[in-house]
Amino acid sequence: MSGTGRTGDGRGRLGSVLSGLAVAVGCVLFLGGFAWGAVVYRPYAVPTESMTPTLRAGDRVLAQQIDGEEVRRGDVVVFTDPDWGDMPMVKRVVGIGGDEVACCDQGRLTINGEAVEESYLRKGEPASGHPFTADVPEGRLFLLGDERRSSLDSRVRLDDAGQGSVPRDAVRARVDAVVWPMDGMVRPADAFASLPGGISSPGPLRLQLGAVVVGVVLILAGSAYGPVAAWSARAARKRRSAQDGRPAQEARSS
Repeated sequence: MSGTGRTGDGRGRLGSVLSGLAVAVGCVLFLGGFAWGAVVYRPYAVPTESMTPTLRAGDRVLAQQIDGEEVRRGDVVVFTDPDWGDMPMVKRVVGIGGDEVACCDQGRLTINGEAVEESYLRKGEPASGHPFTADVPEGRLFLLGDERRSSLDSRVRLDDAGQGSVPRDAVRARVDAVVWPMDGMVRPADAFASLPGGISSPGPLRLQLGAVVVGVVLILAGSAYGPVAAWSARAARKRRSAQDGRPAQEARSS
């Protein structure tokens, strides 16, 4: 039997090794994906309706922890600033240091004179209900909610020294996905892609989820090999027994 390359329960040695390897690799991917996500991302609850329709009050989001210097126009960020209540707030960055942010050009926001088509706003909604102009100081960010009719954002603080902006180091994270309800990834703000600096690349969340899913598949496949191989071996033995018994029965009947 040792020369057949099978273990005692009918499983091939190579198959046993591969199934064990699949389980081991699956565990690494599964646990590694979760661990990586726990290091990179933090969960937050959206506190107000100011980011509708992109985000709604009470939504649970995953936000990638980033340094404020990594923030680009169009990012939906979580920030904390004493002037905004010293609690985590969620808004969209529309202007960075050195920008002139203004409204409105036929209902559209302008950045340094260039009109921006904000597809994430409600259809037909203007970029602001009232005109404004703000010069964003260096090292600061100008933030608006996607619900422009009622959002309390940088527009209500235009008389401040920073013209409603917040320092970059107030940013804690960039929102990548809505996990409850499961609305999926937050789409990139392509409206700002043509401006200098472009837009942020997606975070590693998809890769992390992919690692977890592949890990689960490998674990299940590797774990299933043993029972499936044993069942297959038993079925093969029964077929052979039935075939061996049939000629003997035919000989007795003749």
